[in-house]
Amino acid sequence: MEKAKVYFIKEINPSNIVKAYEALGIKLDGKVAVKLHSGEDGNQNYIKPEMVKEIVDHVKGTIVECNTAYDGMRDTTEKHEALMASHGWSKYFDVDIMDRDGELTLPIPNGKILKENFVGSHLENYDSMLVLSHFKGHPMGGYGGALKQLSIGVASGHGKRYIHCCGHDGSYEDMFNQKQEEFLESMADAASSVVNHFKDHIAYINVMCNMSVDCDCCAVAEDPCMQDIGILASTDPVAIDQACIDLVKNSNDPGRDHLLERINSRKGTHTIDAASDLGIGSKEYELIEL
Repeated sequence: MEKAKVYFIKEINPSNIVKAYEALGIKLDGKVAVKLHSGEDGNQNYIKPEMVKEIVDHVKGTIVECNTAYDGMRDTTEKHEALMASHGWSKYFDVDIMDRDGELTLPIPNGKILKENFVGSHLENYDSMLVLSHFKGHPMGGYGGALKQLSIGVASGHGKRYIHCCGHDGSYEDMFNQKQEEFLESMADAASSVVNHFKDHIAYINVMCNMSVDCDCCAVAEDPCMQDIGILASTDPVAIDQACIDLVKNSNDPGRDHLLERINSRKGTHTIDAASDLGIGSKEYELIEL
């Protein structure tokens, strides 16, 4: 079987994000959702609007987000929209909080843990999706990349809790008391439902910058522990996340071990393994430097 292609550019700038996308040789058609992490209030590490303006304009995209399952400035549509404005997203782009009008159920007939996924109802308004991820660590998932954006990122506020609770409508406390492997498999299940929804009309860009052990969802996050590595693009969500993990592992950066400890202590790569098992991508890839 042919290896997945992952394109890589070392220098991170707005034009190179477009260059990485164009290397894929595809055109996202129709109405394009651009799923990214817009940053929790107080977070210093999220990728800023100015960095992605060129690629969002290039695909004529709408920035999409969904409300959170935890208390904060993004748990209601009203607060979320206000934060999106204060972070500059609304200045440059159309912004859509996809679960503002409820949720849509996506089936997962072959899911390891979940048999359905609850996403923002506005998802059905889009023909294509660009998953534009900031690769970094994560307190629960170990790392955040394309697969997390597809799963937790696209899920409604209720859907996020459902994934965290491994297929149950549990309490807030229940989200933090599940078996780790089952939580990671639930994320892979949810990711698969979004991939299968868009089929060939989806692409992935991971930007390896500001790599803290903490996610952009953390209001109080550690500063980055590694130097920036580059931009990756692929049509395979498993391959692009695996390539990011491998670039961290192969780095000589003195902060590498700190980030890997976060990833490994949370068994983060189990999400990649589970997604591969579900058939939405391959861990075998060819890294093509541009």
